[in-house]
Amino acid sequence: MPLLEIVKTHHVTASIRLNEETAGQIDQYAAFLHASADEVVDKALTYVFAKDRDFQDFLRTPEAAKVTASLRVRSVPQATTPEQANNGSVKPAKAMEATSDSRPRS
Repeated sequence: MPLLEIVKTHHVTASIRLNEETAGQIDQYAAFLHASADEVVDKALTYVFAKDRDFQDFLRTPEAAKVTASLRVRSVPQATTPEQANNGSVKPAKAMEATSDSRPRS
């Protein structure tokens, strides 16, 4: 039995807009934790989603499967070999952008 358990995750890049004060606090919290802003946002959202019982109930409904994506997401390429990771020979994935977002752009 291995001593370590390696959990592979698939990361995506998403573009969001934040209140300026919130963005500043993310940076401050990241500095406080000696972590990246990406890690702070990811872990904070994971925590909120897990703790919100009403949201967990919603996820079990058919309606949850029908939600229209509004987050602008780009897939991050995953290296398949250590050589590709070191020399950057993996081509970036094409951007996928949700078109249902009708909020005005600034």
